[in-house]
Amino acid sequence: MFLGEHQHALDTKGRVILPSRFRDRLSSGLVFAPSQDRCIDVYPLTNFERRVTELRELPREDQRARAYLRVFLAGAHEEKPDAQGRVTIPPRLRTYAGLDKELTINGADEKVEIWDRATWDEYRTGAEDAFATLDGSFTV
Repeated sequence: MFLGEHQHALDTKGRVILPSRFRDRLSSGLVFAPSQDRCIDVYPLTNFERRVTELRELPREDQRARAYLRVFLAGAHEEKPDAQGRVTIPPRLRTYAGLDKELTINGADEKVEIWDRATWDEYRTGAEDAFATLDGSFTV
């Protein structure tokens, strides 16, 4: 499980150093994928394969399911961290997520999320306000 919020910076080549506590689980390879929340999801290879298996079970007759699978897979990019724990985020995904220099890298259970720091701060503020008013009546 990936946990925690970490502040990092994007260098001029589009690289970021992964948080040290995440490196071991991502060292053999990872996949960047577009998130529905305009950030970048980062999956260890095995978790990405599991996610794709789940998506394959969506009904192919459903146009929304086909579109989701296409966008998700077309935007995906496999990467392997270098010896310093750096990864290069592809330009297309940097644009998609609006990444500037300052980033927030969050643990999000079976994946990691990379956010533009200002976008994350705004999102987190709204989510924390909603979190404070949850009464537990929603179901999973």
